[in-house]
Amino acid sequence: MTVTPVSDKAKFDLVVVVLALLTMFGPLSIDMYLPAFGDIAASYGTESNRVELSLTSFFLGLFIGQLLYGTASDKWGRKPPLYFGLTIYILSSLACAYAPNLESLIVLRFLQAIGSCAGLVIARAMVRDLYTPQASAQVFSFLILVMGIAPVLAPLAGAYVTKAFGWQAIFLIVAALAVACMAIVHIRLPETRSYNGAVRMRRSLPIYWDVLKDRGFLRYSLAGGVAQSGLFAYITGSPLVFIEHFDLDPTHYSWLFGFNAIGIIGMAQFNAWLLRRRDARKILNKSLPVLALISIATIALGLLNANFWFVLFVVFAYVSTLGMVFPNAMAGALAEQQERAGSASAVTGSLQFLIAGIISAVVNIVGHQHPLGMLFVIGACGLTATLLYRLLRRPEATLEK
Repeated sequence: MTVTPVSDKAKFDLVVVVLALLTMFGPLSIDMYLPAFGDIAASYGTESNRVELSLTSFFLGLFIGQLLYGTASDKWGRKPPLYFGLTIYILSSLACAYAPNLESLIVLRFLQAIGSCAGLVIARAMVRDLYTPQASAQVFSFLILVMGIAPVLAPLAGAYVTKAFGWQAIFLIVAALAVACMAIVHIRLPETRSYNGAVRMRRSLPIYWDVLKDRGFLRYSLAGGVAQSGLFAYITGSPLVFIEHFDLDPTHYSWLFGFNAIGIIGMAQFNAWLLRRRDARKILNKSLPVLALISIATIALGLLNANFWFVLFVVFAYVSTLGMVFPNAMAGALAEQQERAGSASAVTGSLQFLIAGIISAVVNIVGHQHPLGMLFVIGACGLTATLLYRLLRRPEATLEK
């Protein structure tokens, strides 16, 4: 029997915290080991740019892995695939700590990403199971509050852990966190969808295709995914801009993540407050044009070779605005996907990381052509997201305000 949304009122409780923790393993596995690149390279006797391949393989795993859990969670319920994914994550994280060479680490990082996808996909689907679309937008804002801890603490924690215990300890720590999270899931997280024998695993691809053909889903998913890829452009390009171009100390650079995290957390909570008074779609209709204006300013500052403070301000403004764009876009994408919420969550997640991977590659290319090339890519993401949101409106929604 399918569990229908049981609440139209979102509240910050233990279930929301657990769901947020489940979505943290992907970002945590990215941010925490970034400061250890030099030590990993030295450990394997190679160059730091080769270590970056372990990040590329992780992004590839995030793209592919999410598709594995969508239909499975619609068929078997949410928790069995979640246990399976967390087990893969724990075992691969432990193996990463003892990888004999860089090639093994690259493969194991791919498997670690496959495991982390379970939390990303199933947490979003469970939000849709438990809450109405309007309330789910509020819950996604709460998730950003907890998820925001990762970019604040992970780079700094990774730097200190590497210095004190070696880079291998990073993977032991995330494995231990996953074990603790699995225990909490077993004890406190309810099952929100029972077994559904009508769902056929062999029909996964047709189901995903049906989801993609839904114009409403595609509109919200692409708008949110492309806008969010501006954040990945920042993550990829910021070392070149702030450390190499502006000669910022690596420790101070780590604090920039915290500064921007404060912005996106603050706006996400403001969004949650607004959702008690305004429709999620109307908030998105207002926040995307704001993002477009910020994007234009971002591109202009890049062309003008702006100084450090202007660049910092415009990036902060872009990332902060995502706190209002992304939760409402995610809620809109899943709003009409109740019976296939797991599949829809998988598709939107895979789309986002596919776009993020492409954008990361573009930043690497553009960044070596212009010292502030990152700004051009971020601005293009914001403008493209706004344009897609307008172009993909249903015909009957052309007068939408």
